[in-house]
Amino acid sequence: MRLEVSVPSLLRDCTGGQVSFPLEAATLREALGALLAAYPLLRRHLFTEQGQLRKHVLIYYNEDSLAWLDDWNIPLQEGDRLQVLQAVSGG
Repeated sequence: MRLEVSVPSLLRDCTGGQVSFPLEAATLREALGALLAAYPLLRRHLFTEQGQLRKHVLIYYNEDSLAWLDDWNIPLQEGDRLQVLQAVSGG
């Protein structure tokens, strides 16, 4: 199934300059694996060395934060979206 992925412009150097692109996968878990396989530089920005989502990173599957989902083995459906957001602070 085709999934539309968007990443913040701060991470476009990790995705070959792209901020929005399609990805093919059957499940959400497969989509995340495919995203990191296609763009391995994203791994260190999104996940800790232990494989946990970094605290300043939000990844949304449609309207749901991955942090709220107990299981990522969700079958993908036409029109699904994956959006990566990074919290940025300043003063």
